[in-house]
Amino acid sequence: MSGKRERVLDAAIEVLGTRGMRGLTHRAVDEVAGIPQGSTSNYFRTRGSLLEAVMFRLVERDREDWRALAAVPRPTSVDEFAAGLAGFVRSATGPDRVRTAARYALFVAAVAEPELATPLGRARAELLTWATDLLAGLGAAEPDRGCRILADYLDGMILHQLSTPAAQFDPASEIAALTCALLGADPGRP
Repeated sequence: MSGKRERVLDAAIEVLGTRGMRGLTHRAVDEVAGIPQGSTSNYFRTRGSLLEAVMFRLVERDREDWRALAAVPRPTSVDEFAAGLAGFVRSATGPDRVRTAARYALFVAAVAEPELATPLGRARAELLTWATDLLAGLGAAEPDRGCRILADYLDGMILHQLSTPAAQFDPASEIAALTCALLGADPGRP
């Protein structure tokens, strides 16, 4: 992806996460990206094409975060996997809060704008395929099912922390317990 295109998409995420769906316009993205008016529409002619590209940029950035936050990119133990997930949740509800708000704005918008459901579903499927592979590598008996359960749980945990933040938020023990249950492992055991 070109540097300018990434900058446009990251600016769109910033707008979406701070101003919501109503605030997401080509002009607002141009402004936040610090580029000449009309530049965003050169890359994305319609709002729909911009939103679809934003969804896949979110997936790309999630993968980048995993590589940065996980102790190892491909965990070899349940504990490594759970620790990486906890780091991701802390980041999503802390330093990357705006990006997470953008993601949830898309989820909510898809309820009222069904045309968003298809690209949102493709983006989610891409992320789940990647995470399912990680679970399979850890020996999960049902990696597809386990991944969906884990993703839904993490989405809920993140949403609650964003909307009604707990002062002393530490998701590690709950994530470890769920991950161990899904993988049939005891905490502290590979």
